Amino acid sequence: MRPFFFGFTSNKSYFMPSRSVLRPTLLSPLAAGLLLAYGGGAFAQTATPSTVLPAVVVQGSQANDPLQPVYAGGQVAQGGGLGMLGAGNVMDTPFSTVNYTSELIEDIQARTLADIITNDASVRTTTSTGGFGEDFQIRGFSVGTGDVGMNGLYGLLSANRLPLEFIERVEVLKGPGTLMRGIPPNGSVGGSINVVTKRARDEPLTRLTTTYTSKANLGAHVDVSRRFGENNAWGVRFNGVLRGGEASIDDGKQNLGLGALALDYRGARLRWSLDAIYQDEEVDDFRSQIGFRPDITEIPAAPDGRIAFYPGTTLTQRDKTIASRLEYDITDHITGHFALGYRDNVVKQVFPISVDPLTLARQGVDADGNFGVMNSYYDSYSKTFSGDVGLQARFDTGGIGHTLSLAATRLSQETGNAYSPGTIAVPSNIYDPVPLPPNSPVRNSMERASETTLDSIAIADTLSFVQDRVLLTVGARKQTVEVDSYSTATGAKTGTYKADAISPVAGIVVKPLDNVSVYGNFTKGLTRGTVVSPMYANAGEVLSPYKSKQYEAGVKVDWGHITTTAAVFQLARPAAQADDANVYGYFGEQRNRGLELTAYGELQPGLRIMASAAFTQGKLTKTQGGINEGNTAPGVPRRTFNLGLDWDTPWVEGLSLNGRVSHTSSTYISAENTLSLPAVTTFDVGARYRTRVAGKTVVFRANIDNLTDKKYWLASGSFATNAAGRTFMLSATVDF
Repeated sequence: MRPFFFGFTSNKSYFMPSRSVLRPTLLSPLAAGLLLAYGGGAFAQTATPSTVLPAVVVQGSQANDPLQPVYAGGQVAQGGGLGMLGAGNVMDTPFSTVNYTSELIEDIQARTLADIITNDASVRTTTSTGGFGEDFQIRGFSVGTGDVGMNGLYGLLSANRLPLEFIERVEVLKGPGTLMRGIPPNGSVGGSINVVTKRARDEPLTRLTTTYTSKANLGAHVDVSRRFGENNAWGVRFNGVLRGGEASIDDGKQNLGLGALALDYRGARLRWSLDAIYQDEEVDDFRSQIGFRPDITEIPAAPDGRIAFYPGTTLTQRDKTIASRLEYDITDHITGHFALGYRDNVVKQVFPISVDPLTLARQGVDADGNFGVMNSYYDSYSKTFSGDVGLQARFDTGGIGHTLSLAATRLSQETGNAYSPGTIAVPSNIYDPVPLPPNSPVRNSMERASETTLDSIAIADTLSFVQDRVLLTVGARKQTVEVDSYSTATGAKTGTYKADAISPVAGIVVKPLDNVSVYGNFTKGLTRGTVVSPMYANAGEVLSPYKSKQYEAGVKVDWGHITTTAAVFQLARPAAQADDANVYGYFGEQRNRGLELTAYGELQPGLRIMASAAFTQGKLTKTQGGINEGNTAPGVPRRTFNLGLDWDTPWVEGLSLNGRVSHTSSTYISAENTLSLPAVTTFDVGARYRTRVAGKTVVFRANIDNLTDKKYWLASGSFATNAAGRTFMLSATVDF
């Protein structure tokens, strides 16, 4: 492991373009205490659904200081974090963002990150509930769970699946977030996701939630927080989860144990926090992806959502994370901070492979759903250090306001794996799969496969002109990517590369009216190359870094209780795919152009809406030898729509009903555009009832995902998985 280095960044100081906020004096202890009453979930979990909280001006660390206040309806926040640029109201930022609250997480009974971020039509999941992991797509490009930040630091969360019981906010930035948040460890460019962990609220909290998920998955979640000391300066919050039993797959077990402890201190100038998280997950008969034979002319119909293609698979993953952050107001106009985190992860899998039953060569499913399956072991580990330190200064020059941020980050990660293939294959079928054949008699030990170091230094300035009607952000981040790869068989170094690039960002917001923002941005990024998985001929190879580029323009209008946005964008990066020899690499370019429309807020008191539409043209350009030039990029739907409503019924006090409809157009699954998956429309419904029992506040919730039990495929590149069928969820929450 390389020696760990951390630099200077202001990865989570708040971005406040308004001149009155760009150059505030320090919050007094009293003001800080009043504002912090909104933090740690205090308002988001105590407000009734129709409550609209007043706007609050805040300054400081996202991890420790107040969150942005909720917007009308309580499902999203008025703003969120933008890494080194800080955080602020969405109307003041030159990017497309959405920030989901814990209230929405609870009301739709979101189990993992996928359940919450797919409320936006620009975001789709490419795997389904009960799989070996979760992957997403933002603006037509893949974003993995391993690239999700926690309080501004990458690499500290599970790369397979992220439970939400200890999460207060989910912040989604569409497009590359390289300048704002640094280099994601797994190379995502379509967007950047950051989660904000829960902090102790000012009011004591003791909450128990019991859950049931069909078919027979039961769980309990305890959430306890207290503040103590002078001015409630010290806080502690604990979230614990136990969940287990059969859920979305017949005979498949999904067991979770989670413990998350959060400590924090808030003083007049000093703020500190610590998160310690342990996640233990065991999944039997997980939902797997599968490929298709290249000679078929039509994809077989999707099987039932409760079918596991490979009966007998198992996955065990354990994550241990500890992270701390310290922020100090050096003067009334200069704030510095330091953050550091470490994560240790181990994943063990009984890993199936679709092969020819006779030759054992990799082979996909035929038109009738037939395939051969071979068993194997695939185990992996990762050890990750992530850190940042930074300074932010607020000042005027000749009537022009400035927020100047200096930044640097380092992420150091060692990964290893062990692949133990079997020697026996048996025929099977996706509609009636057979149990896995005997596995390899030897399970190899995990050995080092790669060491990655991602360094960056950055500078950015947000300038305000014309009484804050014009906000200009300019900045650049110099990134250095260094990767060494090793043979897991011999331990010898098999490759190395080191590359660097400067990634500029320019963004502008113009406010012709108080409630209208017209914005544009240009961003470039350097991303670490992919480590090729065992399913390809060049398994273990680390691909070279690649660059991405985005142009975006849009308009945002805040109508008071409804905000509407429209954005157009172009985002391009090298296209990753396998060639005819099953060698995975970057062959050509994928260029996505799109139009996004969103609306969220309250249509009227007690009636909340989240609506969005995305029209995306994904195209293969600059391909090698002109092969597939101009074809539609696989896995990118042309049209996606979402409409969600949440209504407080007038005839029964405390009763609320909700529903969501989602549509995704047909999607090509091959670069040749010969195979495609059909369009799909799904419906989710739910209800909740808030009352008091024996003097205690109680909330009963019931939700049904995939109401019509739709059978459909989810595409991830050239692979697909059958989506989960109709799923019932019940819960009861009581505050003691």
